[in-house]
Order: sequence, then structure tokens, then C-alpha cells
Amino acid sequence: MGKFIFKECGEITGLYLIEPAVYGDSRGYFLETYNYNDFKAAGLDMVFVQDNQSMSTKGVLRGLHFQKEHTQGKLVRVISGEVFDVAVDIRKGSKTYGKWFGVNLSAEKKNMFYVPKGFAHGFYVLSDTAEFTYKCTDFYDPSSEAGIKWDDPVLNVKWPIPDGETPLISEKDSKNPIFSDNIFLNY
Repeated sequence: MGKFIFKECGEITGLYLIEPAVYGDSRGYFLETYNYNDFKAAGLDMVFVQDNQSMSTKGVLRGLHFQKEHTQGKLVRVISGEVFDVAVDIRKGSKTYGKWFGVNLSAEKKNMFYVPKGFAHGFYVLSDTAEFTYKCTDFYDPSSEAGIKWDDPVLNVKWPIPDGETPLISEKDSKNPIFSDNIFLNY
């Protein structure tokens, strides 16, 4: 078995689910979370320049975020807990422009998700808490940050939010415009 299994995500090109090989015994486990040569061999020839980590409680929804300039590809994973992770294609001219893909990421599964440049990204926390890490292909630029409203009616993301509950959203995210109001660059 190789160190990673790379799976393209449905009809949206560029998105990859990644399963690392996990080597374990009674003492615990070991896995590689990234290897440039293996990723390059799979056609993912990106260079990461920044690593980020967040912790969120159950019911928190972060996103949908992107940068208009200094666009970022992100390799995301959960190191504690579980989230529902979403990528929305905002690449002008893409056959899947405005389409989304969602996947559960968990510390138990140790799965990862690669979201390339040209996508808005967000996640919803399913467990009591979740620690979320991501490697980025460009630096965070606050002057370039943008977002799309999480419950945009055109995108119609099927977040796994229990009936009668409202996700916990930052004040900034609550002010994100709807998809049709956004000004996107050609990625």
C-alpha cells in the first residue's frame, strides 16, 4: 500500500479526498500527513507556505471564505473531533461554477481534503469540539479576504444542521453577501 490514496471528488475538478496510510499497533499509530513527492506524483504539485490551526465547539460554522487576491489552495484535516467540510467552485468559466462538494473529516478517519485555488471554503462542527488544521499555498492577506453567506439560496449547501438549530457564526461571516452579489476574479 502507498502512503496516500488520492480520490477526485465527483464532477468538480481539482478537489481531492486523501487517505493516508496509518501504521498502528498497541502503542499507538504513525502516519505521514504530507509528502511533496507523493503529492507531486498524484498531480498535486503545490508548495505550501503557511500552516493554520483552529479549535471550534459543536455547532460552529466557519465560512464560506476565500481571498480575492493571493488566492489559496488548502490541504485541510481534523486532528480532534469531526466536521462537515465544504468547497464551492467560484472559478469563472468553470463547468462547475457555483457547485459545491461536502465531506465529513474526522480525527478518527484521519482523512484529508485538498481544496485548490478558486474555491470558497467552510466547515460545520459535528463533535463537541474540533481542532482543524490546514496548509495554505499563499499567505493570509486580510485586505483580500472575502466570503459568501453560508446559507446562500442559490448554492443551497446541504449543511447537516439538526432541525430547529441555528449554527454559531461570527459577526463577520453573518455579513457575507450572497453568491450573486460577490465579485469574483478569474482564478
